[in-house]
Amino acid sequence: MELKFQIQAKINKPRAEVFDAVYKPSKIRGYFATGGSSGPLVEGREVIWQFADFPGEVPVHVKIVVPNERIVFEWAAAAEPKPGQQPSPNQLPASADYNTRVEMTFETLSPNSTLVRIAESGWHQTQHDLNSSYDNCGGWMNMACCLKAYLEYGINLREGMF
Repeated sequence: MELKFQIQAKINKPRAEVFDAVYKPSKIRGYFATGGSSGPLVEGREVIWQFADFPGEVPVHVKIVVPNERIVFEWAAAAEPKPGQQPSPNQLPASADYNTRVEMTFETLSPNSTLVRIAESGWHQTQHDLNSSYDNCGGWMNMACCLKAYLEYGINLREGMF
C-alpha cells in the first residue's frame, strides 16, 4: 500500500492572492512558517522554512512552480526515533535519509474563491512512516486552516497554538 494523502480547503480569495500567500516569504511567515522563510518558492531552489513554535530549520527543495496553479517540493521525512528516545513536543523531528513529495494545486472556483489541494506521498511502508504521514496530514490541514484565517480575516491562528 502506498502511503499518501490529500487535503483540501476553499479559500474565499482570488487564486493569485492565495498562491502568493504560499509562494512569498513575507506572506507565509504571517500564518505558517512563522520563524521566516529564506526566500520565495522558486523552481530549482532550496528554501529554508523556520517555525517560531518549533526550533530548527526545514529545508524545502522546490521542484516545480507553475504560477497561480501548482507548487511541488520535496522535504525530508521524519526519522524513526532511536529505541527509548521520546520526541519532544516542541521540537521538529530529526530528518530521515529520504524525502517525501508535496504537491499544492490552486483551482479557481469563482473570481473570489480558490480550492487549495495539498497532497503528500513517498513514505516508506513502516508503522513509523504511517504515523508520520498522519502527523503531516494533520499539519497540512492546520496549514490550510491557518491560510484561510490569514487571508480571509487577517489573523494568525498559529500564534500561541503550540
